[in-house]
Amino acid sequence: MSTEPKLSQQALGSLPQHVAVIMDGNGRWAKQRGLPRVEGHRNGVESVRAIVRAAGEVGIKYLTLYAFSVENWNRPKDEVDTLMKYLARFLKNEIGELNRNNVRLEAIGQIWRLPEAVQQQLEKTKAALAKNNGLTLVLALSYGGRTELVEAVRAIAAKTKSGTLDPAEINERLIAEHLYTRHYPDPDLLIRTSGEMRVSNFLLWQISYAELVVTQVLWPDFRKAQLIEALEEYARRHRRFGAV
Repeated sequence: MSTEPKLSQQALGSLPQHVAVIMDGNGRWAKQRGLPRVEGHRNGVESVRAIVRAAGEVGIKYLTLYAFSVENWNRPKDEVDTLMKYLARFLKNEIGELNRNNVRLEAIGQIWRLPEAVQQQLEKTKAALAKNNGLTLVLALSYGGRTELVEAVRAIAAKTKSGTLDPAEINERLIAEHLYTRHYPDPDLLIRTSGEMRVSNFLLWQISYAELVVTQVLWPDFRKAQLIEALEEYARRHRRFGAV
């Protein structure tokens, strides 16, 4: 009988407030098993469910999942359509599970590019979970870090052009206030699955001082045990933020 993985006291005492995850490896997981890519995505949804539950259980306050990037729109239409179908189904079917676990839902990215049905379901699910005050789950949908920065710069430039903002007032705090993530703290820990050593245009501003943990585990195989391993690794780090 397998035992439930648990955090050490050291890790419990130094939990990250915000964990961000690049969920990578669905396609390779399916290919290794001779299955269509969409099967990897379908099994990846099971990992999302498990990690959201586990993050709430251990006491993490914010969990941001890189669910669909702006670059992902360039994938074959059939695959994109399937991903959107899975997304809409997840948003609808998980309301009960998320409510039981006191999870609040938010989303960042160019939400207007999602299919209308997905946008509508996203709003319904957010409303259904709005009163929860446990884990805040942030889904990055049609998201790109450079796109986010471009939109922030445009908004700030418009204010300077109209005379409502003095360029001398532009600082890091002001820029952060114009990002999609202005309501959340920056990630303390960034996890990437599948062993790839890159950040893939994800939260480029926000992860400036995040600790990075890369695991060889493909996303459909990532569960509570792997999350705890990453949290234990985080607890062993000494965050200096540029100081000694």
